[in-house]
Amino acid sequence: MNLFRGIDLNDSFILNWNCSDNRLSFAVDASIWPESEYYTKPKKGEYTCYRKATLEFIGINKVSGLVSIESAQSTTDPDGSIDYGNIDSLEESDGSFHLSGDFGTVNISGGEVHFEVHS
Repeated sequence: MNLFRGIDLNDSFILNWNCSDNRLSFAVDASIWPESEYYTKPKKGEYTCYRKATLEFIGINKVSGLVSIESAQSTTDPDGSIDYGNIDSLEESDGSFHLSGDFGTVNISGGEVHFEVHS
């Protein structure tokens, strides 16, 4: 998807998620590369730019396979921050999205995907 030009989802980390009404939202520490308009010089000790972002599915009809954040396996990083792994794949087909990663496999019917970088 052109929306993710210069964004490496396989190297991005899920920090949190929320599903309510017709919206599914993931807080992400996004791996951003020079092809992206959001790229900035990496911080000391990082090999690429990481920035907080939101991956959001809006106007959705149904979500299946999404586990509660309390039951998902997490990792605690040396700095004490917690994440729920990477995004292995994000595919769109026939008005649906299929998202998978360490947090599980999620199927999303309907809606549209948005990606916003915050910092």
